[in-house]
Amino acid sequence: MDELVERVDDQDRVLGIVVSRRQAIRESWLHRVAVTVCRDERGRILVHRRSEQLSRFPGLHEVVVGGAVDVGESYEQAASRELAEELGIRVLPRLLFTFLNRGGLSPHWLGVHEALVPDAVAADPGEVAWHGWLTEPELRAALLEWRFTPDSHEAFSRYLVFRTVQS
Repeated sequence: MDELVERVDDQDRVLGIVVSRRQAIRESWLHRVAVTVCRDERGRILVHRRSEQLSRFPGLHEVVVGGAVDVGESYEQAASRELAEELGIRVLPRLLFTFLNRGGLSPHWLGVHEALVPDAVAADPGEVAWHGWLTEPELRAALLEWRFTPDSHEAFSRYLVFRTVQS
């Protein structure tokens, strides 16, 4: 069964219209997606390769972990749920910023979070084919060499700007 999402407007306000995520993508209706940049205690960033059996971007790498915000969920709740589902960890990520992302399959509001997570994660093989920890310089090199999802490039570049401004 396809996920149900709430349509939102260009100001990220919920419109009270529930649709399937597949329909939201097909019709280019705005909806919400929550993602998390996962760091370990040494500051490395978790990178993973999506399972080949996924319908969206199979086999591509990602810098973020996440998915659609379900009906009635906040960005933070969705990010936390996705971390539990995909990595088997229970943490409350911190929402850093949101932006209207026009890359990828269709436009959507993207809530970018950050979380400190343990080195050992229990990745769901149905979602994650491979995962590893990279330093920022290693990740910058990988972004130029490996095939990443559109959300990864946009979210990570904005994440770096956000961290620079906050320093």
